[in-house]
Parts: sequence; C-alpha cells; structure tokens
Amino acid sequence: MTLTHLGTGSRGNATLLETEHAKVLIDQGFSGSQLEKRLGRLNIHPTEIDYIFISHHHGDHGGGAAVVQKRWNMKVQANHRTAEELDLLPELTYNFESLDMIHVSQDLVILPVPVPHSGADNVAFIASHNGERAAVITDLGSWTDELVMHVRGCEHIAIEANYDHERLMNGPYPYSLKDRISGRGGHLSNEQTGRFLAQVCTPTTKSISLTHLSEKNNQPYLAESTVLYHIDEIFTGEISISLQDGPEHSHYIGQTPQVEVSEILHSTKQ
Repeated sequence: MTLTHLGTGSRGNATLLETEHAKVLIDQGFSGSQLEKRLGRLNIHPTEIDYIFISHHHGDHGGGAAVVQKRWNMKVQANHRTAEELDLLPELTYNFESLDMIHVSQDLVILPVPVPHSGADNVAFIASHNGERAAVITDLGSWTDELVMHVRGCEHIAIEANYDHERLMNGPYPYSLKDRISGRGGHLSNEQTGRFLAQVCTPTTKSISLTHLSEKNNQPYLAESTVLYHIDEIFTGEISISLQDGPEHSHYIGQTPQVEVSEILHSTKQ
C-alpha cells in the first residue's frame, strides 16, 4: 500500500492511498484543477480514483468534493453530517457511520474513527491492507482511548503537528482564535502530537508523517524535534514532514521506506 500526501495545510488537504486493486483519496480540499495537477505528477487521472473519503466538512478538507463529483462523477464516502454540510450529490455519495469497516476492494479496508473537533463530526481513517495498517489523523485538539487503541501499532502514522505552543500564544492571532486552536476541539500542538505518538508507537511502527503544519505558528524543525523528544527511545523509523505544496514523497507500507515523487516519475518513464 502506497500513501502519498498531495498537500496538507490550511489551504487544502488530500492524501492518496493506492493498492494493487484500489485508489482512494483521504479528503479533497483542493480545486478540481489543483487536484488534477497534483495527481498528474503521479501519472494518475482523477477518473482513476475509486472513492474519496472525507474526514469532515471544513473547506480545507472537503471543500472540493462536490466540484469533482460534478466534473468527473467521482464517488464520495462521508458521514451524514459531512455530506449534508458539503451539499454532496446523493447519487454519488455513500454514507458511513463511525467504526464501520468499509471494504473498498479485496485488498483495502477503511475504518473511520471519531476524533474531537469543534463544529464537525470529524473522523480519522485507519487503512488496512493484507494485515498492514496505516493511520491518517488530522484536525483534533485531543484524543480518545478509542483512537489510541485503533492507531497503536500501525505501520505508518500520518498525524497533524499544527502549531508550536509558544509561537501561537506570542503571535498576532486574537485571543479567541488562539483559544479555539489550542482547545480540546482545535488542533494538536507539536507537544501534544509527541505525547500521542508516545502512546501509539510500537516496534511495528516504521514511519511517521507530520502534517497540517501552520505556516504562521510552526516550523518543520520545531515539529520534528519536539516529536522526536517524546518518541526517541521507542521509535527508530523514518519521520517526514508533509507541507502544503505536494506531493513530495510516498510511503510504501509493508515494503521500503519513503520514496521521493521524482523517483516514482523517473521509474514510470523507463
């Protein structure tokens, strides 16, 4: 199973999961042209995508879903509130409940797990492929025991490290926004992400992607160093940062460590 972030951040999010028999997107927060451009770097056309799974209705995660339904007849999986808020086309929309096991193909199962995020029925996604698992988790200000249980031992974990606490509190945002971001239903700080990963990383965990970094309140080196402080003694795999302008690299779950997108494009031209 291959996992590639097409881009993560406040200006749009989408992640490609690909197996031998399936191609799905986790979230679609880009315009149709941006999605086509980013998939094109992987030599994939939007019509090749089997389903788009939307975590919640906020624009940077689901704002482009209805657009691609109308443009390419793409099928979308979302919970009821998310589908309603995004005004998705009923004939191309499939509703799931939290903790439903969704069999996309013979080699891919997706499990949506609820996470706390104010004003949205947000879910994380656990993807299972031939006994191997990857987690995609974003937009949560805290976590639950249930989330820990489902993420623990995943081979790959993609999780937001949205902000550095000191930068947020000393920055220009109004207090009300700072309070919302740092609250239980907001986003994870670098420190919180490190503490969460310390609970879920096991020897099975081979790679981690830190995603959805704030462009104003974080820096890649701060996110990585803070997280590594918490997991240095228990995690020996690869750690990477996914930024807004992707795709940058792919993770091969069950095979080799991350591969740069340029390497993928080179190999397809040979």
